[in-house]
Amino acid sequence: MTRPVPASAARLDKWLWAVRLFKSRALATDACRAGSVRIRDDAAKPAREVHPGEIVTVRQGLVVRTLRVVDVPRSRVGAKLVAVYCEDLTPAEELAKAREQRVQQVLAREKGSGRPTKRDRRLLDRLFE
Repeated sequence: MTRPVPASAARLDKWLWAVRLFKSRALATDACRAGSVRIRDDAAKPAREVHPGEIVTVRQGLVVRTLRVVDVPRSRVGAKLVAVYCEDLTPAEELAKAREQRVQQVLAREKGSGRPTKRDRRLLDRLFE
């Protein structure tokens, strides 16, 4: 016999999708199965129920995001309402890693493309002004 799910609980993959950490629920499920999502330092399966007050840690690329579950939405919420359902506890150093990674991607040159031309240097100078 199955227990009814209380209103303040939801599947982890559905919650991750609903608070806009992943673009699709399938991506959230894949991240859980890959071990990128942890609750209280334990690897979490996609079907695990998440409750208000729990701390969820999600590795997205180089960045490790830490979130506290405040409430569980019925479905995917708008970007402005995400703060109602989760509290971001991610340290500033982690967010700086993400910014630095974006800059490095912009500066990356294709291997074998040679030295930057005068035009390339001017574009880079404009980027950092």
